[in-house]
Amino acid sequence: MQNEYVLQMKNIQKEYYGNRVLKGINLNIKAGEIHAIVGENGAGKSTLMNILFGMRVIQDTGGYEGEILINGELVNAKSSSEEIMQLGVGMVHQEFMLIPDFTIAENIKLNREITTENAVSKAFKNKNLEFLNRKQMNDEAKVALDLLGMDLKATTKVAMLPIGHMQFIEIAREVDKQGIKLLVFDEPTAVLTESEADNLLIAMKRLADEKNIGIMFITHRLDEVKAVTDNITIIRDGEHIKTIATSEVSVEEIAGLMVGRQISITQNVDMKSVAEMDALETVLEVRNLKVHMPGEEVKGIDLDIKRGEILGIAGLAGHGKIGIANGIMGLYKAEGDIKYNGEPLDITDTQTTLTKEIAFVSEDRKGVGLLLDGSIEDNIMITTMQVKRDFLKAGLINKAKVRKHANDMIEKLDIRCTGSKQATRRLSGGNQQKVCLARALTLSPKLLFVSEPTRGIDIGAKKLVLDYLTRLAKEENVTVVVTSSELAELRSVCDRIAIIAEGRLEGVLLPSAKDVEFGLMMSGEYHKYMKKEAN
Repeated sequence: MQNEYVLQMKNIQKEYYGNRVLKGINLNIKAGEIHAIVGENGAGKSTLMNILFGMRVIQDTGGYEGEILINGELVNAKSSSEEIMQLGVGMVHQEFMLIPDFTIAENIKLNREITTENAVSKAFKNKNLEFLNRKQMNDEAKVALDLLGMDLKATTKVAMLPIGHMQFIEIAREVDKQGIKLLVFDEPTAVLTESEADNLLIAMKRLADEKNIGIMFITHRLDEVKAVTDNITIIRDGEHIKTIATSEVSVEEIAGLMVGRQISITQNVDMKSVAEMDALETVLEVRNLKVHMPGEEVKGIDLDIKRGEILGIAGLAGHGKIGIANGIMGLYKAEGDIKYNGEPLDITDTQTTLTKEIAFVSEDRKGVGLLLDGSIEDNIMITTMQVKRDFLKAGLINKAKVRKHANDMIEKLDIRCTGSKQATRRLSGGNQQKVCLARALTLSPKLLFVSEPTRGIDIGAKKLVLDYLTRLAKEENVTVVVTSSELAELRSVCDRIAIIAEGRLEGVLLPSAKDVEFGLMMSGEYHKYMKKEAN
């Protein structure tokens, strides 16, 4: 008889250089169960996954203590990632592992290609000379895509897709594999819009219910935990705090257990009226902005951004919201008339823009935001050193000044690390995000663009980041432009929210506007609806 549990992790402990980061974690997941693993950034979730998947970093640092059983069979503590995957364990990573120039089907079938014999392969009796059976590969890839509710052509190149779609390709690749018993989802909805995330949760339920696959769901979105999981394991500072049935605990209680204190993101209580906002001085005037960013095209936007406000930019994935900041900062080809403090801004020259006290935190923290092999302190100071020639003394880097500033930012933003010299690659996703923010803040900007600032970070870190952005605007009169897929968070901190639909500005709303107004604008139906109501 098949074992009741597809995965058991018993008394898992791990030490890094004298620092015990896991202190006895126990985990049991049944076939067909969706089990959430929640905890703040730095709680130990990533280390636990590295142990499960036999990652090299675990063996290189002395291994681990405890036992892992898959389908009741004890796993060798020195098993490699390949061996773990052969046992029927798959993982959907938070960071993409796709080949941009390959089609969707080619990515899904990578290393599992379907081939057909031909005269040459028969003559030489060599399977490597067989032709790819592209039709069958495309057909099978489409089955996986359909299971996830994605209406995509399997022949589309991945490079042409928006980030949100790429996440579904990662998931489809795992779903397509044969013999999968356990799927680990590591922040799968972090880059998805609300509608895409809803589709993914539906697909997860289908995989669990119809395919009897056990699912480990690592996420910071506690509403999703409540919506889709059966049980929750909460980890804090490397300790197993509690495993509980999802139905027996509230979102507020989960948050409290995660951080050891009550956390909530509350509504902005300092909201201004439309007239008050219109009366403020315009710091950035945007006219007919067009940005040629693949998957996030901007097709002609007019927008006035007021000094000292927090302006949110919202919209569905692929509709252009991400393109606005990237275009203004010169990271993608853009055109339009942009004035900053009344003077024309050259949006083709990123270096010059940075010298004008404008800073940017990219949504792509690993591709654009960080030098992953560099230390925290090097990442924090590098842009300011290049743009302002700061942190230099007699032409050399002033290491004492760099370290002092880095330590100040580590404390201010609560960056969980072993010290300022730690490589950013070794940080959790949320702490990497904080390093990106620290780098931008080191420029002492008067205008700060922040894209997806809370993507993939826990509720405690979200509150810290959002509170800090609020203080910048309210206490230091910094103008903050926040692009985010998290509409509820934008409504909690912003003075106004610009809604982008199909590459154009659908409208600007106060956070207090009705839910239906936000919904209609994000779907591009607002003006049609208003016109119909008027008639």
